[in-house]
Amino acid sequence: MVRTRYAPDKGLQARMGLTMFLLGLVFVAFVVALVFILAAFNQGTGVIVFFAVLLGGGLTFGSLFWSDKIALRASGAQEVTPEEAPKLHGVVDRLCALADMPKPRVAIARTDMPNAFATGRNSQNAVLCVTTGLMRRLDDKELEGVIAHEMSHVAHKDVVVMTVASFLGIVAGLLVRFAFYGELFGGGRRSNDNNGGALPILLIVMLVSVVVYAISFLLIRLLSRYRELAADRAGALLTGQPSALASALTKVSGAMSAIPTKDLREAQPLNAFYFAPALKGDTMTLSTIFSTHPSLERRLQQLSEISAQLGR
Repeated sequence: MVRTRYAPDKGLQARMGLTMFLLGLVFVAFVVALVFILAAFNQGTGVIVFFAVLLGGGLTFGSLFWSDKIALRASGAQEVTPEEAPKLHGVVDRLCALADMPKPRVAIARTDMPNAFATGRNSQNAVLCVTTGLMRRLDDKELEGVIAHEMSHVAHKDVVVMTVASFLGIVAGLLVRFAFYGELFGGGRRSNDNNGGALPILLIVMLVSVVVYAISFLLIRLLSRYRELAADRAGALLTGQPSALASALTKVSGAMSAIPTKDLREAQPLNAFYFAPALKGDTMTLSTIFSTHPSLERRLQQLSEISAQLGR
C-alpha cells in the first residue's frame, strides 16, 4: 500500500493475504503436477505449457500496464478537464488533498447506468471515471463517498493485486483451450501404459487445468469481495460520512433494476472495476459465491458498524 491517509484494515488485509497465499499454493501444486505429467510421459506437451505461460504472462502484463486505456475504451468514457466538469474535479481535488495522494485523470461515461470505477497500476497512471447516471442521481456527499471508495482502490494498488492474482487462472484457462483443441484435432500424442492401453496426455493436462482454474476462480472472487469491503471502509473513514456512502450504495443498487437488461449485460465485463456490479438486485442473491462484490446487505452492515464507531 502506498503512503496515503487512507485507513488500513488489518483484518481484511490478513484475509486478503491468506487468499493470496492459497493462490500461491495452488500455483505451486499446478506447476508440480505439470512437471510430473511431462516427466512421466516424456511428451512434447511441454511446448503447449510453455506457450500458455508465455501468452498468459503477456496478457497479464498488458492488462496491468494498459488497464486504464482498456477500461476507458470498454466503457466509452472520455477524459474531461476542470473547465468541462468543475464539480467533479472539485470533489476529486478535495479527496486528493484529504488522502495526500496524486490526482488521477478524470473521465465521464455518458450512460444512464449509475456507476463509477478507478483503475491504473499506480497513482501516477490512474484514471477515475463516473457515469452521467451516477452524477444525476447522487447528491454531493454521496458522490464524494463513491469517489473516495474508488480512489482507495488506487491507493491500495488493487489493480496490481488482482492482476497478479489472475495470472494463474489465465494460464489454466489457456491450457484448457489448448488441450481441448489439441485432443479435438488429434494433437494429443498418446503413451501406452503397463496394460497396453492408450492414455491421452493432453486430456490429463486439460483436466488438471480445469480443476486449477475452478479453484483459482473462486479464490479470486473471494479476494475481490474483500477488496470491495476494504475500499468501502477506507472511503467511509476518509470522508467521515459512512451514511452518505451507504445511501449511495442503496440508490445505485436500486437504480440497477430500472436499467435495461441489454445495457447491463454489455457493462458486465467491467464488473470487477465498478462501484456496484451491473446486475439487477435479485440476481445477486442467486450466486453470491461467484460475485465480484459482497452483497448489498453485507456492505451496508459494515458501514453501519463504522457509523457506530465514529459516533462513540
